[in-house]
Amino acid sequence: MASRGEFEGQVAVVTGAARGIGLTLAERFAGAGAAVVVADRDAGGAELAAARIAEVGGSAVAIEVDVAEVASIEALVAATLERFGRLDVLVNNAGHARFGFGLDLSEEDWDYTHSICAKGSFFASQHAGRAMAAAGYGRIVNLSSMTAPLGHARYVAYSSAKGAIEAMTRVLAVELAEYGITVNAVAPGPVETEFAKAALTAERRELRLARIPVGRFGTSDEVADAVLFLARPEAGWVTGTVLAVDGGYRAHGATELRGTPNQQATEKESKA
Repeated sequence: MASRGEFEGQVAVVTGAARGIGLTLAERFAGAGAAVVVADRDAGGAELAAARIAEVGGSAVAIEVDVAEVASIEALVAATLERFGRLDVLVNNAGHARFGFGLDLSEEDWDYTHSICAKGSFFASQHAGRAMAAAGYGRIVNLSSMTAPLGHARYVAYSSAKGAIEAMTRVLAVELAEYGITVNAVAPGPVETEFAKAALTAERRELRLARIPVGRFGTSDEVADAVLFLARPEAGWVTGTVLAVDGGYRAHGATELRGTPNQQATEKESKA
């Protein structure tokens, strides 16, 4: 967890920061002393988020951005540099997806998902990375997902986009290291957000909960803890990594916890 003042004098850009995990990230960076750019395609939501941060003494400005459009990303970086003269941290949090089985998914749904998640993260990293390279310092943290390495049905567009983010994280970490820039990713598991609550049926929620060894969903603050760690100046020797923040979801295989039917059957077989 970052201490108050740890990012004093730094400027952090967080995309998709009007709500959910992005809003928590923006609030946490501001609480640790950074001037925060609340970047979101929902201009009104971004303004409200920036005002909320300012009300508690933080420094924040809202900038409208559509990460699916390279020109919009370029304008975001230019506006940040014009306003603050620097850009120290970029968090590629913005993401959205359309879901469907592989045999049914349309070209439009594929392009929509990849444009926001993969394309947006790359070109934001490219444009912010150029400014960071000129300064000789930077921290880029990408938001991946627990679904990237796993075969979740109906998630082919989203999972492949997040897999691309993890691949580009490794490549950019190698390419940008000489400029004093680290590039890492955080892969959250099931987190209690408004979007997740709306997207999951009660049945799917229970299925996911059964796979989490720690026995509960995560919080936005727990994801933010990991992001802020990777964004710290002291994390300069951590680069090219994907940090799973998922309560063991990614590590868990078959669901055979004590007391479940599968485990009871296994115990009977072992005694036979």
